[in-house]
Amino acid sequence: MSRTIYLANPYGFSAQQKATLLPPIVEALESLGLEVWEPFARNNQIDFLEAGWAYRVGQADFRDVVEADAIFAVVNGVPPDEGVMVELGMAIALHKPTFLFRDDHRRATESEEYPLNLMLFTGLPHDGWRESFYTSLEEITAPDKALARWARGG
Repeated sequence: MSRTIYLANPYGFSAQQKATLLPPIVEALESLGLEVWEPFARNNQIDFLEAGWAYRVGQADFRDVVEADAIFAVVNGVPPDEGVMVELGMAIALHKPTFLFRDDHRRATESEEYPLNLMLFTGLPHDGWRESFYTSLEEITAPDKALARWARGG
């Protein structure tokens, strides 16, 4: 049985981003043998015309974060998407393996060490945190980085 990874991302809100930015990330994660739980794909079965749909989407995403084995969070933007930040916070609180993706070169921090608010790094190891931080699509499948090692069961 393959490991599951929740792909926290803001790309499903835009048809263009959903069509162009999301598939390469999903493909890279799947190439590591992971079962990708992408929230926009998993929760598109909800009837958005029905009262209470937003609550049901939120609860479904929360369940997926709880039930997934790990989280891969797209943390682009200044600041990053607030929904992704909530999902990441839940995963950190649940002690899930955490992997961050940011190919956005802008800095969003006062820290010289971390490119984002330091709280986003609390789910990563203190030493070697850069092994769980990804800045390009190619890095996602790098065999020497933390995600590939985790996917192999390490």
